[in-house]
Order: sequence, then structure tokens, then C-alpha cells
Amino acid sequence: MIQISRLNAGYGRLQVLFDVSLEIVPKVINVVVGPNGSGKSTLLKSIFGLTNIYSGSIKLDGLEISRLPPHTIARYGIAYLPQVENIFSNLTVYENLRMAGYMLDNSTLAGRIDELLEIFPVLKRMRDRKSGYMSGGERQMLAIAMAMIRRPKVMLFDEPTGNLSPKMVTQILEIIARLRDEFSVTILLAEQNARRALELGDTAVLMVSGRPVFVGDSRDLLNHAELGRLYLGITPAGYTGRGQS
Repeated sequence: MIQISRLNAGYGRLQVLFDVSLEIVPKVINVVVGPNGSGKSTLLKSIFGLTNIYSGSIKLDGLEISRLPPHTIARYGIAYLPQVENIFSNLTVYENLRMAGYMLDNSTLAGRIDELLEIFPVLKRMRDRKSGYMSGGERQMLAIAMAMIRRPKVMLFDEPTGNLSPKMVTQILEIIARLRDEFSVTILLAEQNARRALELGDTAVLMVSGRPVFVGDSRDLLNHAELGRLYLGITPAGYTGRGQS
């Protein structure tokens, strides 16, 4: 669905991504992991038009999108969810959902809001509550629901479980799995919680210093003794560090 070819990108004169080439598999969870500063978030932002593209190509279903503004990319079916500042905290849950669907006609918007409130019962209970008074996990649920209003083909999650309680982390990851399983959404998930993300995901990209050093099955990366130990702080069960690679 998304093809990235020899992408060099960053912010102003600060280059973060170096000659990145990837294919994002459709209708599965594609996990992006790596140490801090490895370029995970920059990769997602580059797809959504939020960085400077120095060279290279990003295509969505064959359409070149690397020079398009974010609002145009969104219209082609890509939704980007940053970790913070992803809702309107001075508005209620219902008002946030209406804002997210401002391009839809009233009848379509009303139907999609009702549908999403059934999918997210916690939001239904908080329908008229100001979102600024919600917990971090509840805000993430609202941000996901706002993105789903437009029924995107691709959702880019930028560390959605950061600073959440273990219980809420589980709930957010379960919601992301539902997007794949029930709605066939293509997911690109940049996540600091590498083990949980790799257990959930289907494919994986390990970014190191702005370059992918592993691309493949998420379980293969999870069970890769050296890469996990060196870059992710995880080791597979039974690994002793002797005579293994």
C-alpha cells in the first residue's frame, strides 16, 4: 500500500532519515521500533507530510505523496495520530467527534458518531464531558475515534501508549488490533514499548540512526537475540548469550 524508496528527510538542515526504503504491508500491523532518536516518529511524520523531504519517494497505491501537504494526504485516506495534542481539550467528546468529521454531511456524520460511540463505550459514557478532564488513555481513545470518523485506509500511530498505565496500554493495543481485525485498516505503529508492540504486530522495522537495520516478521525480531539485546533492551526466552547470534 505504501512504498518508500531511498527517502532522505528531516527538519530544516537536520537530516534524520537516510536512504530509507520500505514497503508497508496492507491490512496488518506494521511495527516500527528502535532506540530513542532512531527516526521512528520522523518516518511517520514524513509519510504524513510533516517533515522536509530532501530526496526520495513515498507512494500510496502508486500515487506520489511525498511533496503533498498533510490535509491533502489525509483526503487520500491516511490518518496520523501524534502522541500528544491530538484532541481539542476545551471541547466535549461529542464536539471533538463533530470537529473531526467537519467535511462530512450531517447525516453521514451523525451515523458515524453513533457507530463509534458503540465501539468505544467509555466515550459514550463521557459524551458530554470536556475532553480536558479525561485520563491520558481516554484521550487516546478519543483521538483514535476522531481519526476513524473519516474511515482512513492507513493509520499512523506515534507512540500511542506513552505515559499510560499498564491497564490502559493493554486497552489501547487491543483497540489497534481491532482496527486491523475488524476494519482491515493498515497500521503503522511506532512504539517505545518494543516487546508489547512486536507481540501484537505482524511485520517489523527496526530503525537505528535513521536507517532500517531489520525488516521482516515481528516475531523474528522479537526472537532475534542480538538485535533485541543491543537496540531494544529485550532478550528472547532461554537466551544465555553464549554461542548464539
